[in-house]
Amino acid sequence: MQRTVFFISDSTGITAETIGNSILAQFEGVKFDKHRLPFTDNPHKAEVAALRIKTNYAQTGQRPVVVNTMADRNLCDIVASSGALMLDVFAPFIGPLEDELQTRRSGAVNRSHGMVDFDKYEARINATNYALSHDDGIDVDYADADLILVGVSRSGKTPTCLYMALHYGVSAANYPLTDEDLEKLELPARLRPYKDRLYGLTIDAVRLAQIREQRRSGSRYATIAQCRWELEQAERLMRQAGIPSLNTTHVSIEEIASKIFDRFGIERTMF
Repeated sequence: MQRTVFFISDSTGITAETIGNSILAQFEGVKFDKHRLPFTDNPHKAEVAALRIKTNYAQTGQRPVVVNTMADRNLCDIVASSGALMLDVFAPFIGPLEDELQTRRSGAVNRSHGMVDFDKYEARINATNYALSHDDGIDVDYADADLILVGVSRSGKTPTCLYMALHYGVSAANYPLTDEDLEKLELPARLRPYKDRLYGLTIDAVRLAQIREQRRSGSRYATIAQCRWELEQAERLMRQAGIPSLNTTHVSIEEIASKIFDRFGIERTMF
């Protein structure tokens, strides 16, 4: 079975797509053809979206599914005229909140991802710059780091640091364990003053070899033997140093970040 899904928003569409994908993941026997239609924020754009959905309906004979986060009810009605199954992400929450707060929603667009709070936006940018400047041991002054990820090359340190910076404003640095570090089986001197901020990432050797092969095909760096040695040494070093760690092979970046925050007691809301 295959169905077409449209994620429609008056802003970036990130919320619709994120929530929509979480829901669709529960239906393993269905193949979804997904399309994101962001910035559908006026009647003309809504009509264009409705026509595209209606055309898909006619071509496939299958009723499209729309995951919608548009705040303007008029725009929602225009899109609904396409005949699609409308899943309004906000609907189950707006009514009860209006009753509880004794006020009506504003219907303003671009509230979730717009630059509403400049201080929070600046915190995200500063944290992102920090993650980039402290990526792979480029800058080893970790005094201002909220946390430091350690692990072998390509174990997921960089994307995790950037995710935490972009979404939570966390200043996360990362340090790649080198062959020299692994041979010595000692925590590098530059990390010792910050031992309480360290968190290790590891990964299955086969998966690591696949990732490295894409980056440097045919190299010793990508061989399964080298990957196994590095991971065994890294995990041994982490155990000896008492560094908490997580195998990232089957764990999403979002879950990695959540586990790290829980370990360090970091309570940050997503910006």
